[in-house]
Amino acid sequence: MRQLLTSSTARMVAGILASAVLSALYARGGPGWLLGFVMLAPWLATLNASRALAATLGSAYLMSLAFTAAVFPWFGIALGRYTQVGAGTGLAVLLLAAPLFQPQFLVFALVRHVSGRGHGPLLRALAAAAAWVAAEWLLPKLLGDTLGYGLYPSQLMRQGAAVGGGAGLTVLLLLANEGVAAALACDRSNARDGWRAVVRPLALAALGPLLLAGYGLATLPDGSGTAAAGKPLRMGLVQSNIVDYEGLRRQKGAGAVVREVLDTHFAMSYDAVVRRHADAVLWSETAYPTTFGHPKSEAGAGFDREILAIVHAAGVPFVFGTYDSDSDGEYNAAAFVQPGGLTGFYRKTHLFPFTEYVPAWLDGPRLRSLLPWTGNWKAGNGARVFPLRLADGREIPVLPLICLDDVDAGLAIAGARLGAQAILTMSNDSWFSDAPEGARLHQTVAAFRSIETRLPQFRVTTNGYSAAFDASGALLAGTRMGEPALVVADLAVRKPAPTLMVRWGDWVGRAACAFLLLLAARSAIPSWRSPAADGVSPALTLPVRVVVLPPAARLAAALLRVMARAGLLGICVALLLNEALRTNTLAQIRWFSGLFLAPEAASWCVLLAFAAQASIRDGALVLTRGAQRIELALGEIAAVELWRLPVPAAGLALRLASGQRWRYGLALANPLAFAAALAGAGGPQGFEQPGATMGVYARARLALRRRKLDRPLVKFGLLPLALAIPAFHLHQHIAYGSAFGEYYTFGLKAYLLAFGLWWAAWSIGVVLSAALLRAAIEAGTLLAALLHPGRTIDIRRWLERAGRAALYLGLPGWLLANLVGA
Repeated sequence: MRQLLTSSTARMVAGILASAVLSALYARGGPGWLLGFVMLAPWLATLNASRALAATLGSAYLMSLAFTAAVFPWFGIALGRYTQVGAGTGLAVLLLAAPLFQPQFLVFALVRHVSGRGHGPLLRALAAAAAWVAAEWLLPKLLGDTLGYGLYPSQLMRQGAAVGGGAGLTVLLLLANEGVAAALACDRSNARDGWRAVVRPLALAALGPLLLAGYGLATLPDGSGTAAAGKPLRMGLVQSNIVDYEGLRRQKGAGAVVREVLDTHFAMSYDAVVRRHADAVLWSETAYPTTFGHPKSEAGAGFDREILAIVHAAGVPFVFGTYDSDSDGEYNAAAFVQPGGLTGFYRKTHLFPFTEYVPAWLDGPRLRSLLPWTGNWKAGNGARVFPLRLADGREIPVLPLICLDDVDAGLAIAGARLGAQAILTMSNDSWFSDAPEGARLHQTVAAFRSIETRLPQFRVTTNGYSAAFDASGALLAGTRMGEPALVVADLAVRKPAPTLMVRWGDWVGRAACAFLLLLAARSAIPSWRSPAADGVSPALTLPVRVVVLPPAARLAAALLRVMARAGLLGICVALLLNEALRTNTLAQIRWFSGLFLAPEAASWCVLLAFAAQASIRDGALVLTRGAQRIELALGEIAAVELWRLPVPAAGLALRLASGQRWRYGLALANPLAFAAALAGAGGPQGFEQPGATMGVYARARLALRRRKLDRPLVKFGLLPLALAIPAFHLHQHIAYGSAFGEYYTFGLKAYLLAFGLWWAAWSIGVVLSAALLRAAIEAGTLLAALLHPGRTIDIRRWLERAGRAALYLGLPGWLLANLVGA
């Protein structure tokens, strides 16, 4: 056994290391982009061989560690040098935080493992890929990285980002890797399965690159090959290569540093405008290292006047990184200065944590003493578009982005929707001076903003890499790292046709979440089915899905489910007592998600993790889950006992001939039918009731057929939709004067978002109403079992019918009364 474990561990480590090496080569760019379609296949092979959940999560943890070490060592090194704790310490901290830095590996492996038990390889692959991008969407990563960005070197492959962004490319890469891993597994058993078993997964692997190449061929001419009518925008990018402002201040003083910075930028800007006829000039992030327009001293006011005079003399607009300030504090900003004066400021939206700012709840003197480099900047409030008024009379709307802003597709999309025709990106990548790989990857991520929006982009940094990208993301001109440079480039500007990303936003992550929820609902449907006829246990067709629960797992799932149900009742009480909560849909959603959805989903995950197939073979009860198998001879089963309390679901326990209870409990849709199946195969006849009252109650719960109106999709999806539509329709007439008033005023997104909130509010209301009715039905059934055992089934049947009427007739009736009153 020890030798077997050692061999299995060695294969797992080898697979992880192979994937890490391939990932490192993929991230380096160049022709390595081809490895993106196979780089995770060795690791996936280890996941396929892992049957236990703990081993799967362990493999995912090691893969996140190996991937971080292979692809992002430069980040830990740069972080350590910036914070002056040393490159080794920075790298060690990054590796220690690898599961937080790359959390998608754990989520991917977990969903892949769980979904593989109830679904085939294709659905498992889709679920796992969806989990990957859903995790990246729900848990935004510090650097905004995703696997799809590695396809940038391929001019054809990267064009798919216009449809699904980097996340869409990641999904196709993951599916291709799954196909390769499955094909390799089939190849080892080729004699038995035949060549068709290999061709199918290879077809899946080839589908992604074929789709991307086909889309790239179809769209590239429009994306980059067709020039816009009229003159292009000619921009001068000033890369001064002046870094370490703090060190220079200590040596020369603040005034001398600003003097040197301005003189350098003035000289290079003169070259751009006078000699190379640039239409506008762009400086890097914080190129002017103090507040502009709000001088802190007379010297600062003099520098401000000097900049205005230079811009006036040049006769072209300047855009440069500086600081802005107001009563709330200072901002990392971009100033737009025309020959006639200051146009306005863009304030950086995404600040880098623990360097540019500290969350207010964590800030304090103690933290500042530990992290003396941390800034105090405030965050801006999103995308803004500014006009560049050129000397020839043209006015070009542009979208400014500063440093970390360019990793957020949402900002670029918002700017495109506001009418921008070009992106101006400013960054200060000087902390990557000793790790140019980080600066290169940052530039690659920024290029995807142009692909997604079809907007050309001018990008300038302090000391590299500065570049000009066309609407397809192609680099037309650029600089090297660590040298002063001036780039003057012409880019065609126009109002492009909106891409799917611009129309729908960064939609892949949301779609992945919806897909996982639907898949979870589909998997849970069998557990909601009940007997075919009232009062009769139908014949059970084996094998049947059961949940094999050890005591600890049953306790955990039961506690979570009880917490979820108690959370619903708690929300009902809160809504009754808190009038403000009744009118605050967003607060209701937060309460509902935290108190009900979270523990309910956790309980469901526990049950899904222990799901198995039960069958009877050769006089034994056989429970199988993947490669795991448990057998219990029917002759060893002395009795079948229904659970006293049906939590976390209905179920039964098996008492053995030795007098002891079997260590596993079985949760399933119909324990009575299962007990009958055991009896028919030679097992114990009938079942033992856990006490007269609870036994009658349990039989009454299981005896009645669930109707179509009891299905969750109908009850909690369609019914709230039917209620939300007329209520929302009335709201639109009252608030906006017509059924589509909000759409005409604010656009489709605002209209759909408003309707979604109404639907969510009604869904929560229906769930809460159903919870109250369910509590009343169960309490009435239990009381009937205590007082009138012989009539319990009839009483429960009446209670169920009354509950359906209250839900499906009472709620619409209440809504109708309110609509008429309105």
